[in-house]
Amino acid sequence: MREHTILRVIAKTLAPPILLFGLYVQFHGEYSPGGGFQAGVIVSAAIILYALVFGLAEARRVVPPFILRWLAAAGLLLFAGTGIATMLLGHDFLDYDALAQHPKHGQHIGIIVVELGVGLTVTAVVTGFFFVFAGRGRRRDGD
Repeated sequence: MREHTILRVIAKTLAPPILLFGLYVQFHGEYSPGGGFQAGVIVSAAIILYALVFGLAEARRVVPPFILRWLAAAGLLLFAGTGIATMLLGHDFLDYDALAQHPKHGQHIGIIVVELGVGLTVTAVVTGFFFVFAGRGRRRDGD
C-alpha cells in the first residue's frame, strides 16, 4: 500500500473524524438514537480502515491485542459493576434509581456508565475479530 499516497492521506484524514463521531454517538446516545453498540462499531470501523490501508501489522502496533483484551474486560466490568452496585444499594440489578438521590439523575448516570461499558466491549470485540480473521494464514511477523 506504500504506493497509494492519496489513499493513505485520505485514511489518515478520515480516521480522527470517524473516532470523534463514535464518541459523539457514545455520549449522545441517551438523548437520541445511538449509544454503546453503535459507537463501538463506529470506532472499530476507524481502526479497521487504518488496518486496511496501512497493514495489519501496523494496526496491531497502534492498537495491540492486549489493549483490546483490557478494553473488553473493562467494558464488561463497567456494565456488570453498575448492576452489582445497584444491588448493593438495595435495588434490583441495573435499577439505576439507586445511583443518585433523585431517580432521574440515577437513570442518567446509569445509562451513561452502562453504555460506555457496552461501547468499550463492542469496540474491543469487533476489532479483535477483524484482527483474528484478517491475520488467518499469515505469519505473525510479516503481514
